[in-house]
Amino acid sequence: MQIKKGDIVELQIEKYAFEGKGIAKVSKSKLLAINELDEEANYIVFVNGAYPGDKVNASLKKIKKSYTEADIVELISPSSERTKALCKYFGTCGGCKQQDLNYQSQIKYKHLQVAEIFEKLGGFSNIHIEPIIPSDNVYHYRNKMEFSFTEKRWLTPEEISSDKNIDSVFGLGLHIPKFYEKVLDIDECFLHPEINNAILNFTRDFFKSRNTSIYSTKTHRGYLRNLVIKNAFHTDDIMVNLVTSYEDDLITEYESELIKVLPQITTVINNINKKKAAVATGDYENVLHGPGFIYDTIGKYKFRISANSFFQTNTLQAEKLYQAALEFAKLNGSEIVYDLYSGAGTIASFISDHCKEVYGFESEKSAVNDATDNIQMNRINNAKCYVTDLYDSFLPFIESQNIPKPDVIIADPPRSGMHKNTVDDVIKLSPEKIVYVSCNPTTQVRDIKIMVEAGYKLIKIRPVDMFPHTFHIENVAILTNL
Repeated sequence: MQIKKGDIVELQIEKYAFEGKGIAKVSKSKLLAINELDEEANYIVFVNGAYPGDKVNASLKKIKKSYTEADIVELISPSSERTKALCKYFGTCGGCKQQDLNYQSQIKYKHLQVAEIFEKLGGFSNIHIEPIIPSDNVYHYRNKMEFSFTEKRWLTPEEISSDKNIDSVFGLGLHIPKFYEKVLDIDECFLHPEINNAILNFTRDFFKSRNTSIYSTKTHRGYLRNLVIKNAFHTDDIMVNLVTSYEDDLITEYESELIKVLPQITTVINNINKKKAAVATGDYENVLHGPGFIYDTIGKYKFRISANSFFQTNTLQAEKLYQAALEFAKLNGSEIVYDLYSGAGTIASFISDHCKEVYGFESEKSAVNDATDNIQMNRINNAKCYVTDLYDSFLPFIESQNIPKPDVIIADPPRSGMHKNTVDDVIKLSPEKIVYVSCNPTTQVRDIKIMVEAGYKLIKIRPVDMFPHTFHIENVAILTNL
């Protein structure tokens, strides 16, 4: 008799996998007979939301030849590393995956996961991995939160079984994992500053009381789309950005009432998004209050942050990340440095005092505009950023601009990693050092393998926890061809 989807099995969780899954290894005999399995093989079960030390009853799903996934149906005995989650939405909302795991254990497993990725996916042995850099703030650390309006709320089991008349039509909150069209209506989040909860709840109450329409991705009609809040941690600036599908006079009343209730808000913006795509950026914006941007600092450098510009989400931890990259680079002041995927110029600015010249390359024109403004504002004379297609070869652009070749390249690409053409360009430029900063060690090690095959040597890596209570982890690596 074979196991099947829905079977309940008792499991002892032994390890922790990347992306927040406990691992149990069980013999074939324990799960009855599975014809396709090797008689001597251990069968791997990935259990969502389980931690090493847990004993659980779990319901099997997605049964494969060598592994299956499962969900906890009963926690028989909890791991000593568990703790009580602070947020009432934990387990439903997709924002936090590890809030019920104590923080010391979170960073321990993130460190081990990075090492395992480099060993198993990269094939690297005896890696020099420096201790993970923890976050000083494990709550209220995010400087940006993006909420979605919905006309079809996700109802929790408690709401469904409640005798109360639950409004399932109007909601403002966060998307449910794997159900992007569904939004969980929330009134508080512990990842952003506490004042943001007041902004969130005022916004919901204001528009709900006026029966304001919500944009539908099916009919492409309706007004409200997103609420984006940005906070500056060193200047206390606060930006409220309401994303709508068209202009309406109601926004003026909203801004006026919002500022009366929360005068700490320094700027209010209305982004108009006419696209069908569900993105929280606009085709254009109207500034309703304040300058239309906020300021924050990383190290001694000041940065202007507009509604649609990129800025590291954990401001306080970003300085530690950049400092780790700078220490890996060991600049002596004479180097030409390239900053790939330079965004708003934060890394270029941060390292400018430590090198001869730094050149930033970025695909997004708006980001380069922000970077140029930030470089000028900080009176940096040895840095310049360019709009360059990093999904094609950028070598012709370098040659056309007579930009000197680099001694050091620092790359901080998106989660998808560097495009193969960009990796090839880096290898052809043959810098003495490559510092690779990544928010996804899996794609990072993929790119590093190509560089190592081309003659570079991986010297060391260091994880940096930018996002407590999630399974996301930043990692810094240094390669040389010396």
